[in-house]
Amino acid sequence: MYKLYWAPNTGAFAPDAVLTLSAAPFERQRVDYDGKEQEGEAYRRINPMGQIPVLLLPDGQAMTESAAMVLHLIERFPEANLAPVPGSAARADFDRWLVFLAVNVYGAILRFYYAARFTTDPNGADGVRQAAERDLQKQFAILETALDRSPFLTGEAFGAADIYLMMLADWYRPARELPRVGRLCAALAEEPRIAELRKLYELG
Repeated sequence: MYKLYWAPNTGAFAPDAVLTLSAAPFERQRVDYDGKEQEGEAYRRINPMGQIPVLLLPDGQAMTESAAMVLHLIERFPEANLAPVPGSAARADFDRWLVFLAVNVYGAILRFYYAARFTTDPNGADGVRQAAERDLQKQFAILETALDRSPFLTGEAFGAADIYLMMLADWYRPARELPRVGRLCAALAEEPRIAELRKLYELG
């Protein structure tokens, strides 16, 4: 059985959604984020970075990085059809967008909300935040253009990359005002299991 260490409004949402939609056997272990449990010695033995989420595999191995968890789970549970077949052109596109979201968009969101972490200049946080917002506007514009060809990043049916995009758009609400990104998020929100997860994670 898998064990997912999670907290509301964290990147645990994406792997949780994949586990849920795959009907995978797993349990959730809530981390007291406000109480800084993730910074404690016990948690750092699992993840030295003190970040949420962590996914414990059935053999006890700990995985960090939400996008890596998503990639592992979609291959472990291919019957859920949350990604194109490995080796296909569509899968190359899927991998590209998932990494784009995890590296570029997620990173810019962190800089936007936690700007002080990214500078040693006591007066530098505003500049970091402004640059992050500039980057987010550019990145979501790229995603908006990509959605011109199909309703989802992966084609006519939603996949794990679309779930990841929805999570990020929930965190950066101006993205929801883009017509195609907004439609994608609204369509995903109609899936009952995703809707329940969004409530659990306090998204939306």
